[in-house]
Amino acid sequence: MGSLIESQTGSEDAGFLATRMDSIVNWGRKNSLWPMPLGLSCCGIELMAMIGPKFDLARFGAEAARFSPRQCDLMIVAGTLTWKMAEAARTIYDQMPDPKWVLSMGVCASSGGMYDSYSVVQGVDMILPVDIYVPGCPPRPDAVIDAIMKLQKKIERESPSRELFSPSERDESGTGLFQMAPNQAVPRAGDGGQEGGAR
Repeated sequence: MGSLIESQTGSEDAGFLATRMDSIVNWGRKNSLWPMPLGLSCCGIELMAMIGPKFDLARFGAEAARFSPRQCDLMIVAGTLTWKMAEAARTIYDQMPDPKWVLSMGVCASSGGMYDSYSVVQGVDMILPVDIYVPGCPPRPDAVIDAIMKLQKKIERESPSRELFSPSERDESGTGLFQMAPNQAVPRAGDGGQEGGAR
């Protein structure tokens, strides 16, 4: 049984909170990730399971999956990215507001996987800056949750106040190295590919 005496709180008892601006902003950012699910193939099923009640991504504040890029700050590329879809994926990324992060889910998104062909992007980092890679074919939902926890740790170490007062250009181009040119056997000069399109 608790105390029956009403507590007296006045302005003289008001407390205060002392913290760094970076800490409070990063705390808010890491605990309110809004993912943009880009489920391209079988990894998308594991992505759905991760958001479901068994694995409960809501424990980490990232269950608010939005299908509008203007409301998202975490893009999860889950599955095989083809060159036909690459332009759409880049457009979605460009429409997301800053700050934004990219999670590459599965071996196909990370490196092209077993699809070593002209039509598959050999790693989403060729067109987007990737923050976290999740291995597996497909990766289990708990592996993706572990990656989100690692991303939260990365967000904790960021310096938003430095970006606010002295903004710098973030490299959002990806590596730009084409392992195989789209729909061509031989890369054009300046594509960054190797001679003859072979690895």
